[in-house]
Amino acid sequence: MHYWVRASTSDFGGTLPRPRSGHSAVNVGKSKIVVFGGLVDKQFLSDINVYDAENRLWFQPECTGSGSDGQVGPSPRAFHVAVAIDCHMFIFGGRSGGNRLGDFWVLDTDIWQWSELTSFGYLPSPRDFAAAAPIGNRKIVMYGGWDGKKWLSDVYILDTISLEWMELSVSGSVPPPRCGHTATMVEKRLLIYGGRGSGSIMGDLWALKGLIEEETEAPGWTQLKLPGQAPSPRCGHSVTSGGHYLLLFGGHGTAGWLSRYDIYHNDCVVLDRVSVQWKRLPTSNEAPPARAYHSMTSVGSRYLLFGGFDGKSAFGDFWWLVQEEDLISKRLAAPPLKSLSERKDLPVADHSLHFTFKESQKQESAVSELQRRLNIATSVSRPELQRMDETQDKELLELGSKLIEASSGVAASGGQVAVVLRDFWSNSTPGSLQLKELGPLLRDYQRLINRRYSTNAGSGSNNLETALFQKNIHRFYHVQTTAQLRMDDIPKLLAEYKGLLSD
Repeated sequence: MHYWVRASTSDFGGTLPRPRSGHSAVNVGKSKIVVFGGLVDKQFLSDINVYDAENRLWFQPECTGSGSDGQVGPSPRAFHVAVAIDCHMFIFGGRSGGNRLGDFWVLDTDIWQWSELTSFGYLPSPRDFAAAAPIGNRKIVMYGGWDGKKWLSDVYILDTISLEWMELSVSGSVPPPRCGHTATMVEKRLLIYGGRGSGSIMGDLWALKGLIEEETEAPGWTQLKLPGQAPSPRCGHSVTSGGHYLLLFGGHGTAGWLSRYDIYHNDCVVLDRVSVQWKRLPTSNEAPPARAYHSMTSVGSRYLLFGGFDGKSAFGDFWWLVQEEDLISKRLAAPPLKSLSERKDLPVADHSLHFTFKESQKQESAVSELQRRLNIATSVSRPELQRMDETQDKELLELGSKLIEASSGVAASGGQVAVVLRDFWSNSTPGSLQLKELGPLLRDYQRLINRRYSTNAGSGSNNLETALFQKNIHRFYHVQTTAQLRMDDIPKLLAEYKGLLSD
C-alpha cells in the first residue's frame, strides 16, 4: 500500500522553486534533484533549483558559463529534454514563446558551470515535447517531438564523450510520430508510452532494441500489448523507475465524445517488470489534484511530485508518494476533525468556505483538503452522472430534503427538491456555500448544461460542442470531482450556475 502525503514546511529548508509546468527535474548522483526551466503565467523560466536530499535543502546555485550570445546559460524555455549522465545535465531544445529551440547545453553540477555545445557538429532539428533517456553512463537516446509543423518519429543517439549526435536508422514497423510522450530505458530497451500525434492522444507502448553496441542487434521497434489494467491514452504524463516497476502518473487525455477537450489525470499505474503487466497502484487516500507536465522524481524509496498544469494554471505544490512503513505516512494517522454534523460546538456559519481559509491560504488543494479533514465525501461527476436525472442524485435529494424540512417542517417529495435547491442556490453567495453543497451543485450545473443544449440540439449553432468552444463559457463542464476545484473557482462556478438558471 502507498500513501500520498502533501509535503509540509518541515520537509524542506531553503527557498522552494516557484510554481511551474513543462520544467525538467533530473536525479544527479544519489542525493540531488536539479530542476530547470518551465512555464508559469505565460512566462518562460531559466532558473536552476536544486534539492539536496541529504540535507533536505532547496537552493539556487550561482552558475557561471557563456553561450554563443554571451548569456550565462540556456535561454528561458519549457518542454525541453533534460538527461543526467554522472554529474552532467544535458539540455536540448524546448519552446520559448512560439519558437521551437534547437540549442544544446550541458551543466557541470560539480562546479555549476554551463557550456553551450550547439556548434559541436550536426544536431537534431529544433523541437519541443521530445523525450529522452540515458543509455548506461555515456549515451543518451532521444525520440520524437513537435517542430511546429509536424510530429516527429526520428531517433537520435548522443555520445556524451565525443558530443556527436547520430540519427538511428530503424527498419520495419515504427510508432506513429508523436510528442508529449515518455521515454524510459529498461535494461537494453527504450520504452515509449503515449503522447499526441496526428490530432489524437495515444495509449500505445513500444520498445526499441538495438541501442547497445555490444549486442550487435539491428535497431527495431516492437509494439507491446501487455495484460492488466493499462492506463488510458494520455500525454504530458511522467514515468519514473522504482525497483522492479515503472510508475506512471498524471497527464491529460480527451474527454470522451468531446474529443478535442482535454481531461487531466491523477491516477498511478505501474508497469511491473517481473510479471510484465500493467497494474493500478493501490493508494489508501486521496491523490493530488489532477495535472500534466509535472515532474516525478525518486528520492530513495520515496517519490516527489512537483508542479504541473491542470488546464487553468501551474501548480507549485510538492507531494510525497510513500510506502505504508515510511515515517511520512504516519502523519495521516492523526485523527481527522469531526464532520459538520458532529461538531455541535460550532455555529453553522463557521463551516462556510468564506470563514475557513484566509486569503493567503487559497491554494489549489484547499477544497479537497478541507473536505478530507471534515470527513465530507469527495463527489465525483462523471459522464454517466452528468446525464443522471436529479431524482436519482442521492446527495442532492438528501441536501434538498433537509433544507425543506428545516424551513417548513414538512417532509419533501422528490419533485420539490431540485426546484427548492435551485431557488436556494440562486440566492446564495460564495461565502455562504457549505462544502457538502459543492458536489450536488457541480452535478446540477453539468445537468443543466446537458439539458439546455439537448433541448436545442436541432438549432445547429446552439449545440453543446459549439457552445463549449465559445470562449470556455462552461469552464467546469469537464470537472470530474470537487477535489479539482480551487477556492477561487467557487465564485465562478456559482456565477455560471446562476446564469444557467436565468436563461
